[in-house]
Amino acid sequence: MRRILLTTAAMLASATPVFAQNSAPATPRSSPEQDLIAVPDTIVTATGVPTPLARVPASITVIDRKTIEENGFANLAEALATVPGLRVAQSGGPGQQASVFIRGNSSRSTLVLMDGVPVNDPSDANGAFNFGNETLFDIERIEVLRGPASSLYGSAAVGGVINLVTRRAPPDRQVMPYGEVGYGTASTLRLGGGIAGTIGQFDYLASLNNISTRASNATASRFWRTLGEFDGFNTTNATARLGYTFTPGTRVEGQLRWREATIGLDSVPRDDPNYTGNDRRWVGQIRGESNLFDGRLTTGLRLAVTQDRRTYSNLPDILSSATVQDYYRGTRQSVDWGNVVRLPGFGPATDGAVTFGVNYAHEDVTSFAGNAPFRAVTNAQQDTTAGHVAMQYRFWNALDVTGGVRYDNVSDYTGYTSWRVGAVLAVPETNVRIRASGGTAFNAPSLNQRFGVIGNTFRGNPNLQPETSIGYEFGAETDFAAFNQARFSTVGFTFFQQRVTNLINFNAGFNTLVNVASANIKGVELNWALRPAPWFTTDVSWTITDATDGQTGQPLPRRPESIVTVSARVEPTPGFVITPQVLFTGRSPEGPFATYLNSGASVNAMRYNKSGTLFNLTATYPVLPQVNVYLEGRNLTDSKWEPVNGFQTPGRSVIIGSRFVF
Repeated sequence: MRRILLTTAAMLASATPVFAQNSAPATPRSSPEQDLIAVPDTIVTATGVPTPLARVPASITVIDRKTIEENGFANLAEALATVPGLRVAQSGGPGQQASVFIRGNSSRSTLVLMDGVPVNDPSDANGAFNFGNETLFDIERIEVLRGPASSLYGSAAVGGVINLVTRRAPPDRQVMPYGEVGYGTASTLRLGGGIAGTIGQFDYLASLNNISTRASNATASRFWRTLGEFDGFNTTNATARLGYTFTPGTRVEGQLRWREATIGLDSVPRDDPNYTGNDRRWVGQIRGESNLFDGRLTTGLRLAVTQDRRTYSNLPDILSSATVQDYYRGTRQSVDWGNVVRLPGFGPATDGAVTFGVNYAHEDVTSFAGNAPFRAVTNAQQDTTAGHVAMQYRFWNALDVTGGVRYDNVSDYTGYTSWRVGAVLAVPETNVRIRASGGTAFNAPSLNQRFGVIGNTFRGNPNLQPETSIGYEFGAETDFAAFNQARFSTVGFTFFQQRVTNLINFNAGFNTLVNVASANIKGVELNWALRPAPWFTTDVSWTITDATDGQTGQPLPRRPESIVTVSARVEPTPGFVITPQVLFTGRSPEGPFATYLNSGASVNAMRYNKSGTLFNLTATYPVLPQVNVYLEGRNLTDSKWEPVNGFQTPGRSVIIGSRFVF
């Protein structure tokens, strides 16, 4: 993994229909699986101007394809667990519900994009995203932006933004097949294949992959009444893309991605043998852009549709004689128009640009869950219209300054204006980079929160206002030279603070929702990288978070006090890569009725969940120029740690497999 910083214009490149990232030149590969086009060392914005990573006033981590494969990340949850400032709370093994808390914010305060298209589930009760069942075979890189970003992305970008960028076709090959096969403990089978290439002005990509596993028991083995039932996971993903470049700088592209997963589910504190779920998502988009007036203006348009459909079936068993069939469907249709104007320099100012655009989205939700008299039903829709503008300039070839503002209007309630400013100062004499940024963000209430109904006991509140926040961060990074290594070591820190108000919570009668709560969040991310030799690097990150209820001062649930990640990359011979990894999660509070005794009884008080440590190890070796074999070990110490109280991390596992490109 490498830690980078991204400018306002570069972040806009992910939020608007641009193609500069997709058409970047190929870079040298160190292994055959890297033959698909990789992100360059600079992020290319809609202007076509690359932005150096060190010139950016926002914290972002990029997990590229090489890192994904060398560390054996098969799913999104385990890849994100290594990101500073981010906590993944998963209720069991692969496929189980997983929530992400960025810098102490709520799980619904993370906006997830797929190639720039929002994919948070509108039918989720909180409008959140489930990180537990997304696989990575067709993902080129993962970008994780930390900090308020509504001035760029609108609603839900309170804690941060995660953008999943799919693989791209190589520009220099007409036909390139690639694939993966692996098998391991718990009857885990990985199969994936694809083909990509560029023929004249056309480029294409198609891929299909499947992961199936018996997995493990999601509920903790410490419960007296556990049945030891395994909760399996089977997911299939298909991606197709076709692009046409009319002239350099003018391009259209169509893309379709489908993913469907079947998951065995459990209830705490006792296994639920007949509880299963099915989760399906479609993401489709058509987008185009063109450079005009000798590249001084870049304009682009995107049409996108996403649909999430989830079903849950709980048949009669030893726990209950009732049959439950739950159904959730959320659809989002959007239109984005984005522009970038390159500005002339003046005096000490260079590299100027203005970005502006308009966004429209329509969301529709239909859901029903449970049985009478507590049947939950939501049938509603809403529209969002937004406009945004941002500017950036570089002064004296050392100071980069950015700023932006956005206005969002969601259906029939008051809109929200968000802003963000930031600066980065480079001091090359001391190899120091200093950065600071601040901004506001908001989280619109979900359709379920506004219009959901549960029998005669609950009614949503259509008058709910957005949750709002203001926050800032300040950080610095320094390189140290030693032993003929210019960047022998890098030390950095980022201090962050955020105040969230108008939080949505139940009223005193628990029969509706109101804007009554607030949260105070502060913390620090500490990073240290050591590079004593070209064949050995190690990274250490330590995140300390203090997130409390603004009214009571009590710590917020599932926000650990400390998270420490230690990872290394060892390459004793060319191509033979070993990546050990230690993940430590400190104790974290659980709310009332969310902590369970071994008997299964819940505790009506806040308690702390125990800390846990996981040790993973992956080794990759090139047996042929176009074929790598890998060996992955997960939780090698067989820890019984519970990321969420009552739900246990999977036990020790090993997978052996191969990746290839022909």
